[in-house]
Amino acid sequence: MKSIEIKGSKRESVGKKSTKALRNAGEVPCVLYGGEDSVVHFHAPAAAFKSLIYTSDVHTVKLVMNDGVKANAVLQDIQFHPVTDEILHMDFYQFSDDQEITMEIPVHSEGVPKGVKNGGVLRFNLRRMTVRGFASSLPDYIVADVTPLKIGQKLYVTSVASDDFNILHPDNTVICQVRTSRNLVTAEDEEEGEEAAEGAEAATEEKTEE
Repeated sequence: MKSIEIKGSKRESVGKKSTKALRNAGEVPCVLYGGEDSVVHFHAPAAAFKSLIYTSDVHTVKLVMNDGVKANAVLQDIQFHPVTDEILHMDFYQFSDDQEITMEIPVHSEGVPKGVKNGGVLRFNLRRMTVRGFASSLPDYIVADVTPLKIGQKLYVTSVASDDFNILHPDNTVICQVRTSRNLVTAEDEEEGEEAAEGAEAATEEKTEE
């Protein structure tokens, strides 16, 4: 999995006034958990998080502090302003190379389902999957081959199982399915209606001839 480097500065003060001053200066107050120091308070420019937050991709983070300390981490929580969507606060969790982490990985479909070729529609129930494994083994995304799916068939999480990570969803969790489209149902109804009308017309003609 790809990693994004973010340069931060440790906070000397964590009071409300200090926090407000940081936000006014375009900085985001953050907390790092899980390291040798139980909690590390730091801040970084809001612009530094754009490639981490405003994307559908998932990344781990390499934090580089102003005192030279480095840490591999994953984003645990983020708070946004309810009106402006400004990032108010972020929590990170530090991990080591020999430690498994839990992350939500996006699911990318591959192929065109047989059911779609026959007029069906592919519907996703799960766009991201929660998995656990070592950061070095986690993929940037999980590939779901939807080619064999016919109308009415479903693709379950077990179909994308891997030795590289553990899927933290029940085996009967549906990733996607091919459903009958409304247009196809309407067309079938119209055909049935036309057949019924033709049958009624033929019956009327027979009675008339008698």
